Amino acid sequence: MAFQRAIARVGDPTLRQSARCVASVNEPDTQTLIDDLLLTMELAGGVGIAAPQVSAGDRLFIVASRPNARYPNAPQMEPTPMINPIIVAHSADQEKGWEGCLSVPGVRGLVPRYSCVQVEYLDRAGNLQTQHLTGFIARIFQHELDHLDGILLIDRVESDQDLLTEAAFRQQILGEAIA
Repeated sequence: MAFQRAIARVGDPTLRQSARCVASVNEPDTQTLIDDLLLTMELAGGVGIAAPQVSAGDRLFIVASRPNARYPNAPQMEPTPMINPIIVAHSADQEKGWEGCLSVPGVRGLVPRYSCVQVEYLDRAGNLQTQHLTGFIARIFQHELDHLDGILLIDRVESDQDLLTEAAFRQQILGEAIA
């Protein structure tokens, strides 16, 4: 049975540590962590979550793009556990896009990311997967990969002008009226 785990917040030292490679995908602890990450992410309204965000030091994250209150225009994909993920190639060009983070609540950052990435990872069954990711899903992958190396979105913004509160983001970028 999966359990919702507490999400580490900016300032927690576990978010600044490099995660260790998962030695055995089939270990019960690894499978339990995957289940817990899936539930925690869904309940928090995320489109991705990395093990360090729940204070686990494993190179493992979930990518699960779907439209929700935080990302209403996100493309739909099945939640995908990615174990020991790496980028094997990337486009030369980068594009800036607005990101939020469950570990940095109330803040959005305009972050430059590669527009296309070729990635490899082990799936939940331990099979090697290779994918070509573009757009928002490539952005999620890179964001979550940063978590495995102790990097937060606030480290990637190019200036303080590229940070907004969630309320300012909703008003200025999404054009929502403030109640």
